[in-house]
Amino acid sequence: MENLLSIITFIPLVAALIMALFLRGEDAAAQRNAKWLALLATSATFLVSLFLLAGFDPDNTGFQFVETYDWIAGLKYKMGVDGISILFVMLTTFLMPLTIASAWEVENRVKEYMIAFLVLETLMIGVFCALDLVLFYLFFEAGLIPMFLIIGIWGGKERIYAAFKFFLYTFLGSVLMLIAMIAMYFDAGTTDIPTLMAHEFSSGTLSIAGFQIVGGLQTLLFLAFFASFAVKMPMWPVHTWLPDAHVQAPTAGSVVLAAILLKMGGYGFLRFSLPMFPVGSDLLSPLVLWLSAIAIVYTSLVALAQSDMKKLIAYSSVAHMGYVTMGIFAANQQGVDGAIFQMLSHGFISGALFLCVGVIYDRMHTREIDAYGGLVNRMPAYALIFMFFTMANVGLPGTSGFVGEFLTLVGIFQVNTWVAMVATTGVILSAAYGLWLYRRVVFGELVKEALRTIRDMDRREKAIFAPLVAMTLLLGVYPSLVTDIIGPSVARLTSDYQSAAALFEAGSRLAME
Repeated sequence: MENLLSIITFIPLVAALIMALFLRGEDAAAQRNAKWLALLATSATFLVSLFLLAGFDPDNTGFQFVETYDWIAGLKYKMGVDGISILFVMLTTFLMPLTIASAWEVENRVKEYMIAFLVLETLMIGVFCALDLVLFYLFFEAGLIPMFLIIGIWGGKERIYAAFKFFLYTFLGSVLMLIAMIAMYFDAGTTDIPTLMAHEFSSGTLSIAGFQIVGGLQTLLFLAFFASFAVKMPMWPVHTWLPDAHVQAPTAGSVVLAAILLKMGGYGFLRFSLPMFPVGSDLLSPLVLWLSAIAIVYTSLVALAQSDMKKLIAYSSVAHMGYVTMGIFAANQQGVDGAIFQMLSHGFISGALFLCVGVIYDRMHTREIDAYGGLVNRMPAYALIFMFFTMANVGLPGTSGFVGEFLTLVGIFQVNTWVAMVATTGVILSAAYGLWLYRRVVFGELVKEALRTIRDMDRREKAIFAPLVAMTLLLGVYPSLVTDIIGPSVARLTSDYQSAAALFEAGSRLAME
């Protein structure tokens, strides 16, 4: 099918325009129509994306479904997917209908709320499909706007503070990336991403203000991109915007933020840092590995001290993203496979955990752990679902959470055993804070009067969780569904990276001799 990627990308935006132009009023009928149109558009996007997956050839390590059109000022609108990006597109289209369904109880500015999510879906898909630097940057940065509005308008009491903190952190990090993109254009003479991946940026030592920069331009470009992607992941110590954003965001906003938006940082490392700046990545990988290991331990310990459920799960997300950056910069087959698998798995599991918090928040209007206890007595279905995703988050064998963590640890063990040892303690700590949260909320006697009339999950809520349970189990017992698709592309990426790094090291030794 021609223009399949553009169709998938812009279906939600077209629905948002229809909603903005033709839906009027704030009565119950108008609100219901807005919800159903958003659900229909996101569902249609997912169904069309299945054609993308069906027609994809995993053995072809190049870009497929490529679309190229002249755009403005010599720039091109270019879209395409490879084995690394296609599953992020599928993750986005799969989760968005569930996100819209989870927002069914929203009653304030429903049309605008749905428009924000539809626009956000178009921008997120665009990030994973863009094959031009300028197009990528536009999608990447424009995604801040709807998320800023979702947090700032429909968030909690401190929503304005959280929204501005989220915007400023992520926007300021991206300013350096924009400067680096301009430098790349002047060096390579193009903004075409596949061409830039084959271009050899200078790795000779540079002298700037008396400082000798080993790796030269590659190191500088790596640092500039790293500033943006590290904030987006987010990596320690630039992670502090995430807990605030999660706590103040509405449930659907937290789901999208954790399940999809955070993955843009990891995707950026895989699309830009490793293939375009292999020397810079290799030189600075020890720093990234130790930052990741520290993030896993530190944020897990911080999670243990939280009294707010959303904040605990937010710190858990930072810890799990630590495994992702470790696996990416291990730069071997197992490490990168594990990092991608972990990102996909985290999308299902963290999204489900935030939905679990949303279920009881909608009933009790508090996220304080001390406000609950003994929910198993009144909400057995909820207790079962919450237990399943808690165990998946811990990394229980048989769930997708185990596969991602195991592969990344295998990958990092081949590179640095000390980092692997420190990171492995995160598995124990995740069990500690996960089980502590579950015990406090679900087990025990039902002693609080406010909980005596709380109702269990309804059919809509169970229907939202069912696909997430299915995918978490399916990928846990049959991980080849993912690894068969990403494997050839990852093998090519790691092979090219290791060749470039080895060539630089050999040249450095010769220069020293």
